[in-house]
Amino acid sequence: MAYYHHSYGNLSDRKKNKFRRKIIIFVIITFLFATLISAFEVYRIFFKTNVWTSNEPSVEVIIPTGCDHLGVKDILYKKGLIIRRNHFEWVSKWLGYNETIKPGRYLIRPKMNNFDLVRQLRSGAQTPVMVTFNNIRDVNQLAGRVASQIEADSTSIADLLSDTSYLSFLGHNRYTISSLFIPDSYEFYWTTSAESFISRMFQENKKFWNPTRKGKADALNMSAVEVSILASIVEKESNKNDEKASIAGVYINRLKSGWLLQADPTLVYAVGDFEIRRVLDVHKLIESPYNTYKYAGLPPGPICIPSVSSIDAVLNYQDHRYYYFCAKDDLSGYHAFAENYAKHQLNAWKYRQALNRMNINK
Repeated sequence: MAYYHHSYGNLSDRKKNKFRRKIIIFVIITFLFATLISAFEVYRIFFKTNVWTSNEPSVEVIIPTGCDHLGVKDILYKKGLIIRRNHFEWVSKWLGYNETIKPGRYLIRPKMNNFDLVRQLRSGAQTPVMVTFNNIRDVNQLAGRVASQIEADSTSIADLLSDTSYLSFLGHNRYTISSLFIPDSYEFYWTTSAESFISRMFQENKKFWNPTRKGKADALNMSAVEVSILASIVEKESNKNDEKASIAGVYINRLKSGWLLQADPTLVYAVGDFEIRRVLDVHKLIESPYNTYKYAGLPPGPICIPSVSSIDAVLNYQDHRYYYFCAKDDLSGYHAFAENYAKHQLNAWKYRQALNRMNINK
């Protein structure tokens, strides 16, 4: 009986061990399955599309300096960019973005996943902006135009451009500082500060005044600033690039002959009324260093920030015998040139008659 009882006991143990193995296998499979499901869910949270930009190829997102993670979420959510907000927040926290907010201008592409989006924002891989300025009257207007395109505000830019010590460091004064800026389009990061912007413009000015341009200025016996001053007058005399060199030639002739420049745009600048369309004799009486009807030579500074075309028109002025010009009576925007005062008077009379016919008195 003992023999059979012993065999029965071994059989029972084998069944128990087999059952235990099944339990262990089941637990392992269940654990692996749960792990797989969790891993898949984590993968989905990280790498499934979570950005919606409607039909736009990209959406601009501006994150200002000092913005925290709550501010970033508010910016993204108000633009309706995030499909599953909890997933974005989970990935942000997991990747440590909450503590590493970097300001800047970012272009968010459609169908981005959370990993790519957070990685872009966390790395500070902002997209540069093209800062463009032209047709600028003075540095205050420049400050406003530039401030609308980068983070630096207009006050910080204007304050620097009125700081006498800083201007002296740049080699300028409050009259000449406008000549530092060369109108064009420049690539900047949105987070550019006022000082960084001006420093960049200083370098761009040095590049612009290359040996060729400097050589032409030297041939005129003029500095780069003086060329810019004359170019600003040419700029305000005509928006027709194909006649700017002719206008520059008139003023060069007057300067060489010791004449007064008698440039109407300098009177407009001196009066400060930039809506004036017709310069009158009363305007010629104003007391100002910009009154070129009273004071010989160039005014103390540019009357606007001249375009490249106007600067080059001065450097490549047309060598002719004209000393006078006035707007054509066809009001085309072009000018009639004259070698002598009698011919100029006739041209000016025709233009005045045209203005009178249109009832333009100011």
